[in-house]
Amino acid sequence: MDRLSVNLCGLQIDNPVIPASGTFGYGYEFAEIYDINMLGTFSFKGTTKDPRFGNPTPRIAECTAGMINSVGLQNPGVENVISQELPKMKEVFSKKVMANVSGFSIEDYAYTCQRLDQCDEVGWLEVNISCPNVHGGGMSFGTDPKAAAAVTKAVKAVTKKPVIIKLTPNVADIVPIAKACEDAGADGISLINTLLGMRIDLKTKKPVVANKMGGFSGPAVFPIALRMVYQVYEAVKVPVVGMGGVSSAADVIEMMLAGATAVEVGAVNLTEPRVCKIIIDELPETMDRYGIKNLKDIIGGAHNG
Repeated sequence: MDRLSVNLCGLQIDNPVIPASGTFGYGYEFAEIYDINMLGTFSFKGTTKDPRFGNPTPRIAECTAGMINSVGLQNPGVENVISQELPKMKEVFSKKVMANVSGFSIEDYAYTCQRLDQCDEVGWLEVNISCPNVHGGGMSFGTDPKAAAAVTKAVKAVTKKPVIIKLTPNVADIVPIAKACEDAGADGISLINTLLGMRIDLKTKKPVVANKMGGFSGPAVFPIALRMVYQVYEAVKVPVVGMGGVSSAADVIEMMLAGATAVEVGAVNLTEPRVCKIIIDELPETMDRYGIKNLKDIIGGAHNG
């Protein structure tokens, strides 16, 4: 369906709907529910250089209109992803996939991206810079324009694939960070990652999540994500991938009007595993309702001039 098709960093995708990293695994559980080849693509589970067991449990807390997670980037490590997960994924998904990469040092990021650069299945590298920099006092790479640029530069040096830098919203101003990544060579910007939140159990009078705090996501964060996508679109020339609380075809259109070329769907996959199929199926009708002929024509449409 050409009217849904968009170009993301030089690669044409059938529609802008992309399940977000950490909510879709490597796709094969969802492939049992619907044909995941209908997706634009999907961003697979955050991958690090070494295997990670993740954070202590409990890791999840429910909230009104959202959830808090503190999974801690549990994953089998890049070598196992390449040797075990990608061949399995290939059996159920024939399109290029987005590889989500995390790291705790610039060297970590560069190593993992260099390894994934050699995988034909991978179309884009989505680099999550919300991780703590173990050599920089534990501060997240994504909170400092210089650190964000340094990661971007290091990754761009080891790959020919498009690099999309995923930003944290837990900053005073996201725009200088987006610009620093663009100036360092990023091919795209994705945002937002989760907001920092917590819940307290009234019975135990202690935080619900073992790590005390975690990433808050779900429909409640949508207006914040939309605002940040709008701001970043005004500041950069590279494509923007919008995410944060998206749960309907109308949300996808709203994100695109704010400036998103493609839209990731996260937390709602966990409560309604068919949500991305539902959104794609409903997009043409929703577009008709608002007089939209082609999705690519509305990107950034809410901006003046």
